[in-house]
Amino acid sequence: MMPRLASGLVVGALIRRVNAAGGSAMVLAKGEAEAGAILILALERGGDPRFFERGLGPDGLPALVRSGPAEMADDGVVSDYWQRRRGRDPDLWVVELDIAGAERFAAETMFGG
Repeated sequence: MMPRLASGLVVGALIRRVNAAGGSAMVLAKGEAEAGAILILALERGGDPRFFERGLGPDGLPALVRSGPAEMADDGVVSDYWQRRRGRDPDLWVVELDIAGAERFAAETMFGG
């Protein structure tokens, strides 16, 4: 099993990288600092919301996997989803990234790739 960096450290690095690249990043919900799961809400110019989280890719290696509702027509659906998840897992971090290539920024920061 590969050791993982503390969740709070990963979130902090991700926010700094996105902000330094001219994007916007913010913590919507703070989770458990050491081992809380991280849910990424990826946006581009405030639109096209997509959720990603750490999981296993088709090759069995750690990867970001798509999660959340298939259709997110309005902000209410987006907010309801992550708040329901947070209700079931109070240790969950929810991080919003508004930048082109948000998934890439998250994957590079979380997995060093």
